[in-house]
Amino acid sequence: MAWVVLVLAGLFETVGVTGMNMMNRKPDAKSVAVFAGGFLLSFVLLSIAMRDLPMGVAYAVWTGIGTVGSALVGMFAYGESRDWRRLLFMSMVICAVAGLKLTE
Repeated sequence: MAWVVLVLAGLFETVGVTGMNMMNRKPDAKSVAVFAGGFLLSFVLLSIAMRDLPMGVAYAVWTGIGTVGSALVGMFAYGESRDWRRLLFMSMVICAVAGLKLTE
């Protein structure tokens, strides 16, 4: 169950970063709510997951999901670059996180 909570925490980190981008583009109540709500839920869920998972692995998975998720949102929702090198480095982040899990 801790892994499900951790994945949700990472997804809500992506929501928070998306809210941050929304605030930079158009600061309004909706963007502030997405930003604050996303990060609040993300941190709460991360702290719950860390009750059962090692800190280093939990944090790496959380930031990895947030990093790759935010890059994907940027590419598909905001027209950011889809260069093959960017995709390569995103896959390297995923491999690094998987490697940490395997050595847990």
